[in-house]
Amino acid sequence: MEKQQRFWIVGSSSGIGLELVKILLSEGHFVVASSRTAQENEDLLNLQNTFKANLKLVSLDVNNDEELDSKVKEAWKCFRGLDLWFYNAGAYEVMDIDNWNFKHFKQMNDVNYLGVLKIMTRVLPYFQNQGFGRWLWNLSLSTYFGLPKGGGYSAPKAALLNLAQSIHPELRNKNITLQVVNHGFVKTRLTAKNDFEMPQLMTPQFTAKKIYEGIQKDESFEIRFPFKLGIFLRVLSYLPYKISLALTRRML
Repeated sequence: MEKQQRFWIVGSSSGIGLELVKILLSEGHFVVASSRTAQENEDLLNLQNTFKANLKLVSLDVNNDEELDSKVKEAWKCFRGLDLWFYNAGAYEVMDIDNWNFKHFKQMNDVNYLGVLKIMTRVLPYFQNQGFGRWLWNLSLSTYFGLPKGGGYSAPKAALLNLAQSIHPELRNKNITLQVVNHGFVKTRLTAKNDFEMPQLMTPQFTAKKIYEGIQKDESFEIRFPFKLGIFLRVLSYLPYKISLALTRRML
């Protein structure tokens, strides 16, 4: 990867997004950091004081349709274009069948799936006119197979994976590379809601480093880790449903 590329990180106020912003800045790249409160976020403001020329903050709420056009334009103009757009915004609520909450289902769908569509339909013309670029979407290993109590989160992520597979060839014909990140459990404010053991739990710092290494390595469609959990869920998706669903039932 060339030095001093221009990144737009949507979902950068904490966790993976914030740690990736730190890595990119330390490597000399230009970063547009977005979240609902980006221009009020203490961590981002401190980084901006240190990296005045390399970091711009654009507050953006993916559910605010009225301002999305102007926000996408603002992000694009910060460094006169973008080399890579990373969608990292996410919502998560753990719900079992006795505690379904439609508002939570809607929130996760709005942020984890529709938020991507809202931005991609607006940012595509800019990348087309530029003639090149990369898109990176943060998904989950749970896209391989739905797990108990997590369907509200994994279903929109699985839909996003299907969409990525569908539009990848079309984007390549426009010299735009689309990649997805399928990773396991990460210790964040979202997973802090879980009351179950999370195998191979990773720190945001480790996860951001793996994503950065994946970006540098090549332009393959999927960046996947950790290995063991990824293999387990992939095998689960290949098994007959009689076996796979019996196994996930034992997780309850």
